[in-house]
Amino acid sequence: MNLSDGSVGLVTPQVAHFDEPFTFSSGAVLHSHELVYETYGQLNHAGDNAVLICHALSGSHHAAGYHSEEDRRPGWWDLAIGPGKPIDTNRLYVVCSNNLGCCDGSSGPNTINPATKEPWGGAFPQPQVKDWVRSQKRLAEHLNIPRWAAVIGGSLGGMQALQWAVDFPDWVEHCIALAAAPGLTAQNIAFNEIARHAILSDPDWCHGDYLAQGKLPTRGVALARMVGHLTYMSADGMSDRFGRELREGSFAPGDNSEWVFQVESYLRHQGARFSTQFDANTYVLMTRALDLFELAADYKSDLVAALSVAEADFLIASFSSDWRFPPQRSIEIRDALLAAGKPVTYANIDTDNGHDGFLLPNPTYEALLSAWMCRVGPS
Repeated sequence: MNLSDGSVGLVTPQVAHFDEPFTFSSGAVLHSHELVYETYGQLNHAGDNAVLICHALSGSHHAAGYHSEEDRRPGWWDLAIGPGKPIDTNRLYVVCSNNLGCCDGSSGPNTINPATKEPWGGAFPQPQVKDWVRSQKRLAEHLNIPRWAAVIGGSLGGMQALQWAVDFPDWVEHCIALAAAPGLTAQNIAFNEIARHAILSDPDWCHGDYLAQGKLPTRGVALARMVGHLTYMSADGMSDRFGRELREGSFAPGDNSEWVFQVESYLRHQGARFSTQFDANTYVLMTRALDLFELAADYKSDLVAALSVAEADFLIASFSSDWRFPPQRSIEIRDALLAAGKPVTYANIDTDNGHDGFLLPNPTYEALLSAWMCRVGPS
């Protein structure tokens, strides 16, 4: 654990239990469910300093701080959340929950179905971004939060932030969407389908019921992660990091490895680690939720009409080398907001970090986020 970088320190996940039925967009119903979440900072007496962080595909509720003294890696957005950081916990109350259908404690495929006493597996309902937003609203009410001073997210998290601003406009004072899009392109859907096909083709998939059969489709999940991780990086970033460097020991006597390049070794390592940490059913559900997202779906696909209902101030940021959600997709959002007469700040951050740019250090990005967040919450 490293507290020298302004970390929030040790944090403990909490669980909110809801006995009221929750109906998904598909019509499927959970008669009860749980959401795991973390909070950082303190909710003030007026309740006007609360900020919601929405996580991306492989993220979780653990956005900042450490779970134990032995932890070497902090939460996934510790870069931005903490005392004196852009999302300053000295004055803001920050909430991050694990989405329904995910695999880090909230009700999902790897939790127990009360009706069968077995893991939900492939029977867990398909969530959509709108469903996550409604479940997060329930959590806010559970925490006695009357309104969000800001809703913030990157990638799939940014899509949730935008959905919040459209579905519950009186709840969102500021909306920050980083490396996001108003809906996926056919190419993006195709990449997600390749990843899902890798999982569904694994002999240990068992139609999604692998946990009940004591198996894990690790080969499929590893391949899905390799494909996904590749699309989050940029060509220049990969060249700078790996070039055509050989793996240490390649072609040495007795070396029987199947790969010789550093980039091959890196991708296999990422895939292997992810395959035992992330639930396969969750990966399938999350990528499908990405595919199904269309911010203007309820407005005859008219993005200007959809954003016309919003009441928030917007920060829209893209990252120059992001080819998965390129700057043009953020510009679509910016232009629709301008056409709708909404206040919006747009920035394109120059970086070689690709889609992962919203997670990684960058002085310009951090300065922008810090300056913009100064307007969030009570002065």
